[in-house]
Amino acid sequence: MAFVEPVTLRQSGLRLEPLALAHEAGLAAAAADGELWRLRVTSVPEPQDTRAYIETALRMRDEGARFAFAVLDDATGRVLGTTSYHDILPAVKRVEIGYTWYAQSVQRTHVNTTAKLLMMGHAFDTLGCHVVGWRTDNFNFASQRAIERLGAKKDGVIRGHALRRDGTIRDTVMYSMRSGEWPEARAQLLYLLQRHVPAE
Repeated sequence: MAFVEPVTLRQSGLRLEPLALAHEAGLAAAAADGELWRLRVTSVPEPQDTRAYIETALRMRDEGARFAFAVLDDATGRVLGTTSYHDILPAVKRVEIGYTWYAQSVQRTHVNTTAKLLMMGHAFDTLGCHVVGWRTDNFNFASQRAIERLGAKKDGVIRGHALRRDGTIRDTVMYSMRSGEWPEARAQLLYLLQRHVPAE
């Protein structure tokens, strides 16, 4: 049995369901909303590459390395973006949350905060994780602020860690949250959602 089993998560009009080829058209439309693939510090696929992007995510799911979700408007079924558990380490009960991107029209709304609340809750409360981690490009300052507002702590920087899509080599900023820190972080995220303040 896989550490992360297929599950659908819902809250505040948002639905996270296992990413599938059926989401191809919706995910391509989300990427086109703002031409997100042009951003240097993300890995959003160009619309014609969306199927390959999903197939890669499904292959990584089969390998136990990543579990990708489609993020949808629960009422309309519109695909808003995607997010994943990755670097899944069952032996130490650790996952990371990443591969996250949303259509430009829903950025800086409740969407990211709600999705992170659902994923962190599932990781800590259902999977029994001891640690949830995040990583981001050292030049992706918006992502760093968003992760810090979730209550995660900065662990450090891995220098010369990965290639960007333009061929340059990035440093990676690492963050984490331990299970004992989750109750306070959850309370803060719920507070932000009640005030409609995005944690991004």
